[in-house]
Amino acid sequence: MYTAVSFALLHLNAPFSWTEWQIYPSFLVGWILLAVLYGLVAGPLRRFFPGSAPVPTRQILWFAAGMVLMLIALQGPLHELSDYYLFSAHMVQHLLIMLLMPPLLLMGISGWMVRPLVRIRTVHIVAWFLTFPLVAFLLNNGIFLIWHFPGPYDLMMRNHDVHILMHVMIMGSGILMWWPILSPLPELPRLAPALQMLYLFVLGIPMMVAASMITFSREEIYIFYVEAPRVFALSPLQDQQLGGAIMWVPGALVIWIAITIVYFRWTHAEVRDEEKRMEGRLSPSRAGMVIAPPPYVER
Repeated sequence: MYTAVSFALLHLNAPFSWTEWQIYPSFLVGWILLAVLYGLVAGPLRRFFPGSAPVPTRQILWFAAGMVLMLIALQGPLHELSDYYLFSAHMVQHLLIMLLMPPLLLMGISGWMVRPLVRIRTVHIVAWFLTFPLVAFLLNNGIFLIWHFPGPYDLMMRNHDVHILMHVMIMGSGILMWWPILSPLPELPRLAPALQMLYLFVLGIPMMVAASMITFSREEIYIFYVEAPRVFALSPLQDQQLGGAIMWVPGALVIWIAITIVYFRWTHAEVRDEEKRMEGRLSPSRAGMVIAPPPYVER
C-alpha cells in the first residue's frame, strides 16, 4: 500500500493557476510534427499523392479544431489540474481526447492522404483488423476500462512515461472507435447507417456502467487524488463522484448526438435519392409545373 508521504511528493507545491500555461516538450514535439505533416501533405507534397485533390477549407478547419482541442486537453491548466489535483479534471481530459478530438481529426483527413499506406498489403491487413467494428469496440472499451482500475490508474499517475503511454493508447483507440463511422477510405469502409447507430449505442454501454459505479461509490477508489491538495471546495469523494458523472452524462450526450447526426444524414440521403429517382420519371412543363410523362399506349 502506498504511503501518504510517497503520494504527496508527486503533487505540485505551487498553487494552481488558470492563467499559467506549462508546455511539455514530450507533447509539443509530437504535436508540431503531426501539424507539419498534415500541412505538407495537404499543401506542397499533394502532387506526389495519386488521386489527390485540393483539401476543402472545412476539412482543414476540422483538423485544426482537433489539434487545438488536443492542445487544450493535454497542456495548460487542464493538464495541471488532472495530473496533480482533480480526478474530475482527468475525466474531462479523457472525454476530450477520446470522444471529441478523434472525430474532428478524421473529418479533416481526405482518403488520398492515407491511401498509399493501405496499399501496402501488411498495413492494409492490420488496419482492416483494427478498424473492424467489433475489434474497435473491444479495444476502445478495454483500454479505457483497464486504465481506470485503481492499480493501473495509480501506476500511471506515479510514472510520467506510463502516463504518456496511456494517453497515446486512449487517443489511438479513439481513432479506431470512430473509424467505422467516419472512415475517409472505401478500402476501410464505414458501416451502413443503421449499423452505425447500433454500433454507437452499444459502444457507450461499458463506459456508462463504469461511470455509474464510480459515481455511486461510497469510498475513494483512487489513492493519488486522496492525497492531492484541495484547490476547490470538493472532498476527494465528491471529486471522484463528479468525475464519474462527467464520464457518464456528457459522454452519453456525445454518443447520442452522434447517433442523431447519423440518423438525419441517413434520412436526408434517402430523401435526396428518392428525389433523384422522381426527377428521372417526371418532366417539367413550360409553366414550371411538374407533370408525369404520358402513359405508354400499345398500338
